[in-house]
Parts: sequence; structure tokens; C-alpha cells
Amino acid sequence: MKFGMIGAGTLSRAIAGHVVKAGHEVIFSNRRGPATLTEVVGAFGPHASAGTVAEAGAADFVVLAVHWTSVREAVRSLPPRPGRIVIDATNQWASLSPRFVADKLDIGGSELVASLIPGAHVIKAFDNMYGPYVAADPVTPTGRRILFYAGDDQDSKDRFRSVVEGFGFAPVDLGPLCMGRLMQVDDGPLTGLHAIREN
Repeated sequence: MKFGMIGAGTLSRAIAGHVVKAGHEVIFSNRRGPATLTEVVGAFGPHASAGTVAEAGAADFVVLAVHWTSVREAVRSLPPRPGRIVIDATNQWASLSPRFVADKLDIGGSELVASLIPGAHVIKAFDNMYGPYVAADPVTPTGRRILFYAGDDQDSKDRFRSVVEGFGFAPVDLGPLCMGRLMQVDDGPLTGLHAIREN
């Protein structure tokens, strides 16, 4: 199984840690090109590599984890591929400085992402948790960390669920992609919720 990371920041690296620990492969990409990712790749060992956004987009699961203002530019390099599974881990921060300002959308952020990648099966996940919680071992002394997700294609969600259960998370299906709004940064009730499913 291969995960393609569009973006190589904190959240991408947190997810990638689980990918390689489970014995899967990860290919990192960013807007600056593979040559800038040597240090990142080196931190993850032989199961990690660097490539272009198009190469990352050919993976079994494609993780979109870039700043919200860079989403359109990031996905523009993806060649058409019907059925591509995209894990949308973005947050709708229109501005990070001098303060956090959310981009107020008429639709959910993942619904917008889906419109930008025709034919993709988009799954909203990972964005409601802070990076250190994503990176940490999801299996705790009291239980497994809950991972909320939403999407419209059931087969893709089933595959995703199976993989993240292998990582150790306790996945909770919120339903269709529009329910990903529960994880949005502006007023989503699941934002910053780091819940544990007790043993």
C-alpha cells in the first residue's frame, strides 16, 4: 500500500509515521520539488521517497495536507484519474497571521476539494486533531484514539477504515462528505476533540 503526501508539513509527517510503522510506503511531495525533501524522507527510512505532486497523486491513498490558500495550486498538478482516493486533511484557515481567521464557505471545505478533483473519492479525516495527537501512538493505556471521517463512496471509506484500524485508531464514520463540516475549524463541534474509545 502506498500513501502519497501532497504537502510535507507537520500533519503529513504525523500521518506518514503511522504509514511506515505499518509497513506501507509513503511518497512525499511539495510545491518546491523532490530535491527539497531529502531531509524529510531520510527521517522515515527505506519506506519513504520523494516525488512530484503528480507522482504522489498516483498512490493508493493521496493525502492533501497543505495550507488552505494553497489547495487550488496543489491539486492543479494532479492528472485525471477516476476513482482516486483523496484524504482531505486541510483546514479552512484563510489567514494564520496576525491571528487565525477561518475562510467562511457556503459549502464544506472537503466538498470544495472534491469539486477541484473531478472523479476523486474524497474522505475528510485527520484535520480536527492537532499534529502531536495524530503523530502519537493511537493505542493508549485506556483505549484507542478516535479518528472521525466522512465521505460519499462507501468502498473507499471501507478501505480507509481498514487501513487506519491497522494504524491503531478507532475510526468513527460520520456519514456523507457534507458531515465533514463537523470538523471545520470555524464552528465544527469536533474541532480539537482528541477523544479515546475506552477498552
